[in-house]
Amino acid sequence: MGARQRSSPRQIARLVDEVAEAGLVLDPDDPVGSLVVGALDYALRPEVHERRIPSFGAMIAPTNPEASWGPGTNLTFDVRRRASAVNEKVDGAHRYADGMSSWMLLRADGDHAGVVLDRAAGSERDLVVMAKVMGATIVQRHPAGLVRIVGAHGVLRYDGMRWHHEPPVWSWIDTLTAFPGDGRVMTVLVAFALHDLGARGIGATLVYRPDDSPLGSFEARLPAPPELNILHPPDLAPLRHALSQIDGATFFDSEGSIRQIGVRLIASDDAEAHVAGLKGMRHTSARQYSFDDPKATVIVVSEDGPVTVLRGGEIIGASPAEPDDEERVLESEPPEQ
Repeated sequence: MGARQRSSPRQIARLVDEVAEAGLVLDPDDPVGSLVVGALDYALRPEVHERRIPSFGAMIAPTNPEASWGPGTNLTFDVRRRASAVNEKVDGAHRYADGMSSWMLLRADGDHAGVVLDRAAGSERDLVVMAKVMGATIVQRHPAGLVRIVGAHGVLRYDGMRWHHEPPVWSWIDTLTAFPGDGRVMTVLVAFALHDLGARGIGATLVYRPDDSPLGSFEARLPAPPELNILHPPDLAPLRHALSQIDGATFFDSEGSIRQIGVRLIASDDAEAHVAGLKGMRHTSARQYSFDDPKATVIVVSEDGPVTVLRGGEIIGASPAEPDDEERVLESEPPEQ
């Protein structure tokens, strides 16, 4: 098997420019920046063998001590330092890093290693948690082909066509927790929307209320769901799986427990008259419901990833809009009187 052909300096420069336009500035002359660029270049153009495109993952320049990684992530990190396999042959180590349960660990001082986890941890939510706890930048090529760069900047995703930047969920918190409700629940709901639903292209509407008396009108069309809570990590997988199969809104109570799923939101005449449309039907019905139920926080996830947070008929937070989204938002605004 032949060695992978290295990218030319011109290709690397184009890659750096492309990522900078998406929101992340990398300096290929900086020791850490060079490692991120090199890992990203491989993730985008991996070595193909017999038409199989491998997944890949690298944890780069962690700043927090290794002893803190396990307790902060609920994972076991088995760090393998074998100079002959890693430090002296970094180019070959990528073959052992699947970006799920095995990873390259790259440091600016050259003390590279391999990492084996006790379970697969390759979802976007996993990467966000690991990057934060480790104080690292993570580059991954997921087995499905999606390429991600995760770190203090948030998440950059490349779907084969374009980059999308999701800022850190923590940057939303001050705005969201300025209203009644449990800040922990709000934080996890937004993170779930961004990194579990949006990252997988699952469109959804999540309705959170600080008390148990919804004011808006809605129709519950499905049986009551099982007892799942957004603050209980094992409950997120079945919830995500269910939301991938249904339309309608999902209601959460003040403690983050799911109460209704597949709900049809019904706008009042007042909301239809005074609340402008937003993008498609899902966003418009969510915006109108938030107008009718001003205590509610409504989180809408587009099928193509971006997330919008609504209260009182107004947008209070949103993922950076793609160009097409910006045009649709402008078209949806009410005309000047």
